[in-house]
Amino acid sequence: MLVSKRQFLKFSGVAAVAFTFGCSKNASAGNGFTFTKTDAEWRKALSPGAYDVLRREKTETRYSSRLNTEKRIGTYSCVGCGQALFLSKTKFESNTGWPSFYQPLAKSVATSTDYNIGVPRTEVHCARCGGHLGHVFDDGPKPTGKRYCMNGVAMNFSPA
Repeated sequence: MLVSKRQFLKFSGVAAVAFTFGCSKNASAGNGFTFTKTDAEWRKALSPGAYDVLRREKTETRYSSRLNTEKRIGTYSCVGCGQALFLSKTKFESNTGWPSFYQPLAKSVATSTDYNIGVPRTEVHCARCGGHLGHVFDDGPKPTGKRYCMNGVAMNFSPA
């Protein structure tokens, strides 16, 4: 049976979409991270909003996080596993509606490429549990020039 070019392209597109949305890198234990839980355990441990962001790679509504206006000295950590992620001295006002930082703590985050909106972006994950935190962009302040645009619901803040 011969397949037309149009049929091939249509099938390839459907397969790519199914693969992209059917394969969640954060969905279950056994994904190579040192801190793991089953999906049921994540659902029980996290608020619905934190679960959607950390485990389903969603984005919280702009200006909805109390951490966006947090000004005290302290540390921001992963709400899923407690990994320290950012120091308050690296936080800056980006006017984007999400907490933004110019530098994470050493070895606290990992990155991957995400195509969820059709163009490549650098996604930021907790290096310990793999939870989705947000994205990093090249439009931040000195000294790094980076803007780690994080979902506040994915983090806790501990004052110093």
